[in-house]
Amino acid sequence: MQEIHYISSEILDLSNIKEILEKHMKLALSEEAQLNINKSRDYLVNKMKDNETPVYGINTGFGSLCYVKIPSEGIYKLQENLVMSHACGTGDLVPKPIIKLMLLLKIQSLSYGYSGVQLETIERLIDFYNNEILPVVYTQGSLGASGDLAPLAHLSLPLLGKGEVYWSGKRTPSEKILKKFGWEPITLKAKEGLALLNGTQFMTAYGVHCLLKSYKLSYLADLIGAISTDAFDCNMSPFNPLVHLIRPHRGQIKTAERFREFLHESEIGKSEKKNVQDPYSFRCIPQVHGATKDTITFVHKTFKTEMNSVTDNPNIFVKDDMIISGGNFHGQPLALALDYLAIAMCELGNISERRTYQLVSGLRELPAFLVNNPGLNSGFMIPQYTAASIVSQNKQFATPSSVDSIVSSNGQEDHVSMGANGATKCLKVVDNIETVLAIELMNASQALRFREPTKTSPFLETFLKPYRSIVPFIEEDRVMADDIHASIAFLSSLDVDPEIMFE
Repeated sequence: MQEIHYISSEILDLSNIKEILEKHMKLALSEEAQLNINKSRDYLVNKMKDNETPVYGINTGFGSLCYVKIPSEGIYKLQENLVMSHACGTGDLVPKPIIKLMLLLKIQSLSYGYSGVQLETIERLIDFYNNEILPVVYTQGSLGASGDLAPLAHLSLPLLGKGEVYWSGKRTPSEKILKKFGWEPITLKAKEGLALLNGTQFMTAYGVHCLLKSYKLSYLADLIGAISTDAFDCNMSPFNPLVHLIRPHRGQIKTAERFREFLHESEIGKSEKKNVQDPYSFRCIPQVHGATKDTITFVHKTFKTEMNSVTDNPNIFVKDDMIISGGNFHGQPLALALDYLAIAMCELGNISERRTYQLVSGLRELPAFLVNNPGLNSGFMIPQYTAASIVSQNKQFATPSSVDSIVSSNGQEDHVSMGANGATKCLKVVDNIETVLAIELMNASQALRFREPTKTSPFLETFLKPYRSIVPFIEEDRVMADDIHASIAFLSSLDVDPEIMFE
C-alpha cells in the first residue's frame, strides 16, 4: 500500500520533501488542515455578506485597479478573469519535477487557514498531485513580487478546465482530463483566484529542487576532489584538523574531515612527496568547498522558512477578526538566497575546472593530456575546454537577478525581487556543475591509472570500480562526448544517504 503524507502544520524540511518525492507518497489533508481551511472560508463568507467596504482582491480590482469596486454579482467572474488574464507565461517549459513541487508547496501554503479558499479547491490540487496531472507551466513571466503571478496562473488554469496538463506521458488539454476523471471545473469564489496566484511557489519549488541537488553535488565535489588529490599526488597536510581549528568555519572543518575519511589508508597519500606545496585548487579545497557548504546551509534556512509560510494576500486572521493586506508575496528573501546559491555553486565549478586543468598539464609524472603517445592522441585536451566553457557560462548566470527592479502595474507595484529569474538561472548553474564534476571525475580516474601499482584509498577504489566499468581507461582517442555523457549519467544515478548529504 502506498504511503500517505498528511498535510498539516508540522514543519516541512528538505528531508521530508525528499522522502515524499522518492517514495512517491500520496497527499491527503489532515483533520487539522481541513478544520483550518473551513474556518477561514466560513469566516470570509460571513464577513463579506452585505459588506460594502472595499477589501483588496475580494471586491476590488487588482494591482493599480485596486480602487475599482466590484459589484457582488461580479465577484466570481473577477476571480476567473484573474487566473485567465494572468496566464501570460512564455519561454521554456518548467521541468515536471518542479511543477510537482509547486503543487505540493501551494497545497501546503493554502492549508494553514489564512487564505479563505474552498476545501474543494485544495482537494482538486491534491487530486492533480496524486494522479500525476501536472499543469503546463512556463519559465518566464514572474517578477518575483505580487507572487509568481504568471507561473501560478498556469498552475491554476486546469482547475477551471483551461490550459494544458501533462498526464500519462502526454501533453493534453485540461478539459479532456477533467472529463476523463469525471470532475467538474472548479467555480472560484471570492478571494480564491488571488490566493492561488499570490504566492512564491514557483521560486520556492526551484529553490528546493536546486538545494536538494546542491547538497548532493557538494558531497560529490568533495569525493571527486579527493580522487583528484591523489591523482595529482598531493600532500595531505592541508587537511590536517589543526589547520582548520584555528579558522573554524563549519563548512571548512567538515570538508577537511571528509577528505581525511575519503583518503584514509591511501597508498598515494602516504607516499613521500617531492612537491612541498600544491596549487590552490587542491590545497584550498576545504576553504572553497567549505564556503559553499556554509552558503547552502544559509539558503536552506531561508527556504525552510518559506515552504512553511503563507505567501498570498490579503491574509485572513479569524481569531483576530481581521483581513489584512500585506506583502508576504514579495520574493526578496528568496531572490537574494537564490543568487547566493548560484554564486556558491558556480565556485564549485570554478575550482573543479582548475583541478582538471592541472591534471592534463603534463605535470607530476603524468603524461600530457593523460594519454599514451600524446601528439598522435589528443587525449583529455578538449574535455577541459568543455569544462572551461561551462564555468564561463556559469559566471554569466551567477550575475545577481535581485539587484534589478522594474516598476509594474502603473506604479502600484514599484519594487520587485526578480527572484523568478534568479530561480531559473540557479538551476542552470546547478545542472552545469554536475557536468563539470563529471569531467573532473573522468580526468581523475584516468590519471590514477598512471599511478599504478600505487593505489588510492580502499573507499575511493570501491567508488571507482563501477564507474570504470562504464568509462574505462582511454588507451587512444575515441569520441569523448560519449564518456562525458556516461559520466554525467553515473553521477545522476548515485543515491547519497540523506544523513550524509544534509550533515
